[in-house]
Amino acid sequence: MGTIITKSDKEVLHFFDEMKRVSDLIDHLLADNRHLLDGENYLTDTELAGKLKLSKRTLLDYRSSGILPYYQIGGKILYRESDIVQLLEKNRKEAF
Repeated sequence: MGTIITKSDKEVLHFFDEMKRVSDLIDHLLADNRHLLDGENYLTDTELAGKLKLSKRTLLDYRSSGILPYYQIGGKILYRESDIVQLLEKNRKEAF
């Protein structure tokens, strides 16, 4: 005779815990990879500073000196990710 499985069984609880974990991972991936306009990603000062391991002050200096392209909407600064990638590629130095 077969065993009756209930919602309180260890295997069922484990299954739903794993499903919740997978769902959370998918939500995280979607949030990190959202494209706002024309397939472009736009980064805030905090996001770009974190990715490039720079301070926000350094980003300000780069903006002020014309090194770093940006958008300003009100008091909000945004950087187009493709502009940053292009800037990094343009300034890449080959090893000897």
